[in-house]
Amino acid sequence: MDAVLRGLAIYFTLLVIIRLSGRRTLAQMTPFDLVIVLVISETTQQAMLGDDFSITNAVILILTLFTTDIGLSYVKRWWPRAAHIIDGVPTVLVTDGVYDERALKGARLQKEDVMQAARSQEGIESVTEIKFAILEVSGNISIIKKQKSG
Repeated sequence: MDAVLRGLAIYFTLLVIIRLSGRRTLAQMTPFDLVIVLVISETTQQAMLGDDFSITNAVILILTLFTTDIGLSYVKRWWPRAAHIIDGVPTVLVTDGVYDERALKGARLQKEDVMQAARSQEGIESVTEIKFAILEVSGNISIIKKQKSG
């Protein structure tokens, strides 16, 4: 039972820390992010396993983590507010060609991150051509181009 409780404690601790640290996809990971992930995985393994390195303990931990993840997916489906708390909500970074500095700072993004997405998705050269730039819960930036008048 000790392994299950430790597994749950680590799962929810990592969930909160990752949620608070911002949204990035694997494609957006820097070498620093990768190093952090590797160090965290090693540290959490030691914390979850403790002194018991048996296959039985490892299987119990794996089942605990997967069951918790599946359980949370059901909770998010039944209670939409939980999805907002666990996954977050989309964040508008640009509205009608104007950056939301507070949103950028909160998401730990630079204007260049938005422009990179704008260039790659829509061929946009200037922020003034963007109707909306939205940081999705997945970590991707969606760009909605302004309609040309005329």
